[in-house]
Amino acid sequence: MTTVNDIVLIYFEDKPLVFARVEGITPDVKAGWYGIKLLLLQVPLQVVTWILRDVYINGGEFTMNGKRMRLEKVVVPAEPGDTDHSPVREEKLKKKLPGKEGAKVISLADLKKK
Repeated sequence: MTTVNDIVLIYFEDKPLVFARVEGITPDVKAGWYGIKLLLLQVPLQVVTWILRDVYINGGEFTMNGKRMRLEKVVVPAEPGDTDHSPVREEKLKKKLPGKEGAKVISLADLKKK
């Protein structure tokens, strides 16, 4: 399911066109339709809002001006040979890291304030 802050690849006539970040999804006045605000990751940056059904936001094909379009959520590819990305596995990896006991997290936002 595509949600806010997800990266999507926009396809135009079955060809990848541009990446976009989902900035917001709000209900439209028409039942079953939503306004999806997209930040197109291109030069120059551009923000667009499309009115789509949830099935279209989640990858279903739709048309704009008679042209086929679809959104595909981008999933980060796994490292070669890495097949398990479960939260349990991630916790095990954190525990295995040597020399990380008592490590301190430094907030970059806090550093800027000083």
